[in-house]
Amino acid sequence: MQTIKIKRKNIKNIYLKITPKCEVILTAPYEVKEEFLYKFLEQKRNWIEKKLEFFSKVEIKKEYVSGESFEYLGRNFILKVVEGKKEALKIDGKFCYLYVKENSFEEKEKVIKKWYRKEAKKIFVEIVDKFVPIVGREPAKVSVREMKTRWGSCNYQKGYINLNLELIKKPKECIEYVIFHELSHLIYPNHSKEFYNYLSIYMPDWKKRKEKLNEKR
Repeated sequence: MQTIKIKRKNIKNIYLKITPKCEVILTAPYEVKEEFLYKFLEQKRNWIEKKLEFFSKVEIKKEYVSGESFEYLGRNFILKVVEGKKEALKIDGKFCYLYVKENSFEEKEKVIKKWYRKEAKKIFVEIVDKFVPIVGREPAKVSVREMKTRWGSCNYQKGYINLNLELIKKPKECIEYVIFHELSHLIYPNHSKEFYNYLSIYMPDWKKRKEKLNEKR
């Protein structure tokens, strides 16, 4: 699932664009119904994913040096790299201490990704367990993956839920939205009117959560 900004304007046609920051922006006339817009986006899915893949390749990557920003659950911490005899990551106050045996990019990336994955598995499973009783369907498998174009996906036939590792950087309410969105696909496989009605009943503020999720990536 890729987050999308929908803007309403006094225009006659629908316009879709992808920005270099991997933002998907759909501008539409006021009178066009949301259901039509979601069908329009489904038809454009392949084009959107190709554009996002292109822009993701030119994205500026972090260097993992002291003073950089470290994102976790919607907060930004100041990274402090400490070279020593152990590999670990610890958050204390406004700082994130990254302990590595050697101060190389590969070593730092390995430790950070390992920590992110461990935290993601723990927190994502807790949230899945929170919403399973509401949905009444338990996924057969929940996987955490590095995904270029989506925050999550659902294989309705197999009951598999895939979640983007990058989600662990987002606020918890945004993670809850993505997980509830994907779990709801176990009932409603498509982005139908019934699907969005279901979201609105059991998560009335899902649109606000989605907007917050899409503020920056």
